[in-house]
Amino acid sequence: MTPMNNGPLLQIRALRKTFGAQTVLDGINLDVAKGETLTILGRSGSGKSVLLKLIIGLQKPDSGSIRINNVEVTELKTGQLDEVRKKIGFLFQYSALYDSLSVEENVAFPLRRHTRMPEHERVEKVRELLTLVGMEKASAKMPAEISGGMKKRVGLARALAMDPNLLLMDEPTAGLDPITAGEINSLIVELQRARQVSSVVVTHEMQTVREVSDRIAMLHEGRVRLQGTVDDLKRSQDELAAAFVKQGMEEPCHA
Repeated sequence: MTPMNNGPLLQIRALRKTFGAQTVLDGINLDVAKGETLTILGRSGSGKSVLLKLIIGLQKPDSGSIRINNVEVTELKTGQLDEVRKKIGFLFQYSALYDSLSVEENVAFPLRRHTRMPEHERVEKVRELLTLVGMEKASAKMPAEISGGMKKRVGLARALAMDPNLLLMDEPTAGLDPITAGEINSLIVELQRARQVSSVVVTHEMQTVREVSDRIAMLHEGRVRLQGTVDDLKRSQDELAAAFVKQGMEEPCHA
């Protein structure tokens, strides 16, 4: 895992979000250090994905603070928020590639939209990103022509296109077989080490938790129920933590 530097890149305090009578997040406090991977663990409906949407500004909290690089993003106007978002990469649960664009065009999309980078530089950067995620030979293919695991790789390349200092990943291995999931997890760790990006990974996949996490925050009923390392989770006497461990946190057996 990547070493942590001093001071949080992302700081969340007393964050609260409701939908009608349902309280989804009820006073969340979290820090993510520079270069750290924080994994958000929890059952379906525990508010994991909502938390990501609040961080990136797709939804507004009812109250509380979200600071990125010491900037309070909940108070920003749309134009200011757009500038902050340029340095946040987002890997969607189902990759969210544009079906009408090739692999290469998907990765180039944020560069075309947000920069004035000359064409030759853009082409070279996209090539470098696709090589980084092992997809350089599929640059001309359309999303319908590649597998789910390959789509995740392309989505990750696109998320890195703007050289973000914060990377948000929503269920990065959802729907993948264990071998492909392991490949994606290894790629996430390799990129983390190489780029020193702060990351928030939302998942309920135990394999991903074990392989990519510097720290874990377990959400339950709108609150942070437990924070710590993978080993802390394994040693915890908390019933919910124990249920996750029993489901798959044990080290895999090697025949």
